Amino acid sequence: MTILCVRFQLPPTGEAALPGLLELLEEFTPVVEALPPDGALADLRGAERYFGRDAVELASVIRVRALALYGVDCVIGAGPGRMLARMAMRDARPGVTRAVSEESAVDFLAEKPVAALPGVGTATARTLCEYGLDTLGRVAAAPLSTLQRLVGARVGRELHEKANGVDRGRVVPNAVSRSLAAERPFTRDELDPDRHRRALLSAADELGARLRALDKVCGALTLTVRYADRSSTTRTRTLKEPTAHSAALTRTAYEMYETLGLQRARVRATTLRAEALGPAEQASHQLTFDPADDKLRRIEEVADRARAKFGPHAVMPGALAA
Repeated sequence: MTILCVRFQLPPTGEAALPGLLELLEEFTPVVEALPPDGALADLRGAERYFGRDAVELASVIRVRALALYGVDCVIGAGPGRMLARMAMRDARPGVTRAVSEESAVDFLAEKPVAALPGVGTATARTLCEYGLDTLGRVAAAPLSTLQRLVGARVGRELHEKANGVDRGRVVPNAVSRSLAAERPFTRDELDPDRHRRALLSAADELGARLRALDKVCGALTLTVRYADRSSTTRTRTLKEPTAHSAALTRTAYEMYETLGLQRARVRATTLRAEALGPAEQASHQLTFDPADDKLRRIEEVADRARAKFGPHAVMPGALAA
């Protein structure tokens, strides 16, 4: 077990602590992959040899330091690869690391629903369930040729390997600075979808302004919705073209929100994160010849000049979409 998946139990407005928590992990290993808004993967193969402790023992040290330095508890899963570590983390609880060894991986996966496997979307899970392959144990026992006929050659092969505990994923070091986040906590658990949408509008407007100020564009947008029971849902969508246009970010945020199907959900906070940042001068823009879109872009330019002169609060959040 050499890979840790750590989820920090940040307060609703505590995402700013994530860079410091990532630095804490980097004291043990340079191979750390941020999983915004509140998680990370860490490859401890070198650390196990250097410190003379296994991954579970090192996880205990990490937990104590996170509590002592940041007042943040964490949930930790350990496994031989990133997939198993992430799935183990879902079964973990604060104070106890959930560890899955290479030998126990098949038994660990067997009773889990097929949708629990990372990378298995709703459509793939529905197709498999229609043929009785509703658990990973049944998927593992199914002939490879059958899976490939149902979901395609490449997906079928990957699914067969993962269900049998073959975890080829690696931790890819990255930097949390390659993304920007805008969080909108509610003063109380909020059930009103209109208020959820207004929060998304405000967050998308902020992200657009910050991206334009940095001369950056983003290639993907991630929405995280936190609920009253401390659980959360995260959705990521790749944009049709890299952009810093607030209206485009807002449309994408609304689309992701609608896919969640929230009706009477008690929402504690929403977070929008702009991912895959790149230089604005290298991005292409598809001309739409839409007068309304052109008008919004001109208004954005005026609003950005006002923010630069009078400060970030010179323009009311969401005013560009009004």
